[in-house]
Amino acid sequence: MGTIRLKNIKIYAFHGCLTEEGKIGSDYLVNLSVKADLKKASNTDELEDTVDYVMIQQIVREEMAVRAKLLEHVAKRIMEAVLQKLEMVTKVKVTVAKRNPPIGGDVAEVSVTIKLKR
Repeated sequence: MGTIRLKNIKIYAFHGCLTEEGKIGSDYLVNLSVKADLKKASNTDELEDTVDYVMIQQIVREEMAVRAKLLEHVAKRIMEAVLQKLEMVTKVKVTVAKRNPPIGGDVAEVSVTIKLKR
């Protein structure tokens, strides 16, 4: 078993409960890790024997492009898409962070972390 991590995927998206958030948008950071059996890939040195992290990033970008009110909902969609499209993945952990959220104070970011396994 092994872990592949994508750290601080920067995305501009339009999530939030406020109407203005859907129009103006905001900066987000997504961190994601997946667990999979990486033994074969470590021996063969072939992309087809591992989890393609380019595909993971593509999934994150596709799901972040679909507006949602809650970060929890976006994180769940990302995890479900990863498990659906990447059969080797047995567990996935996602953190979605909104930078400078409009919550009436000096807050660098607010984030949600969720885990899911097959």
